[in-house]
Amino acid sequence: MKNSRPISWIKAARKDFEEFPEHVQRDMLTALTIAAEGEKSDNAKPFKSIDGGVFEIALRHRGDAFRVIYAVKLGNDIWVIHAFQKKSKTGIKTPQMEIDLIRERLKQLKEALK
Repeated sequence: MKNSRPISWIKAARKDFEEFPEHVQRDMLTALTIAAEGEKSDNAKPFKSIDGGVFEIALRHRGDAFRVIYAVKLGNDIWVIHAFQKKSKTGIKTPQMEIDLIRERLKQLKEALK
């Protein structure tokens, strides 16, 4: 068995995640477990809108796009910062409103973990 880091959730991210279809939740949890074991899932990539240590898991399900944003450089845990269904009108780009929310949650989490 591999050494695994705990996976922690911002409460609002967990609530949003639980509204995803079961199949999407299962695949996202598999990708998070891979991250907790120190690897990177094929579905995960660095989240370019935020500097270092923040990743995005992106899955498609029945024409919808689902995203989970997690941070790996905040203490010992893998922190799930945000979960959302992407409804962008601008192609693959993450809407600015979502980026702002992720930045705010990261800032609050960093303060809380000091």
